[in-house]
Amino acid sequence: MMKRDECFRLLARHISDEAVVATYSSAVDWVVVAPRALNYTSIGAMGLDSSHGLGLALGRPDRRVVVLQGDGSLLMNLGSLVTIAAVAPKNLVHLVAQNDTYEANGGHPIPLPSVDFAGLARAAGYAAVYDFSDLGVFAQQVAQVLEQQGPVFATLHVEPSKPLAYDYPSLYDPEKRKAFKAAWRS
Repeated sequence: MMKRDECFRLLARHISDEAVVATYSSAVDWVVVAPRALNYTSIGAMGLDSSHGLGLALGRPDRRVVVLQGDGSLLMNLGSLVTIAAVAPKNLVHLVAQNDTYEANGGHPIPLPSVDFAGLARAAGYAAVYDFSDLGVFAQQVAQVLEQQGPVFATLHVEPSKPLAYDYPSLYDPEKRKAFKAAWRS
């Protein structure tokens, strides 16, 4: 089983001018690993990271968008899989960190542990689907995942993390939103 922050460190090596959309636990880990203007975090948007990513991808088809979503978050908006697949943005990569918990809400288990999110994305019609549980394999394939025409989906099977400190004022600082808007326009 992998650790989310280790997956994100590997991912960060391949991120340059892409927008990275994340909320809650994924956002907390990502902004520590890769603080940058093109990080899009959204307050109170559990479940909407995939929808926000879709909007950004459709609005700027010339720019790559990477969504970092938790499994609990995706469960709150499963319809986004079908919507993303139907619209088929070629510039969208959707990564789901599956730890079988609603981590941001106290680590409560999701209703059905070991949901096959990759299978759901495949059935919805994503162009490419991956399922990673080995960090070495993810390291070997992450560049290919990011470079493929989308929509691309990958499940990252990760351990639940230790309790995270959610510094919401910093995470959702209005200056960070302004910096994102300026970087996204360029």
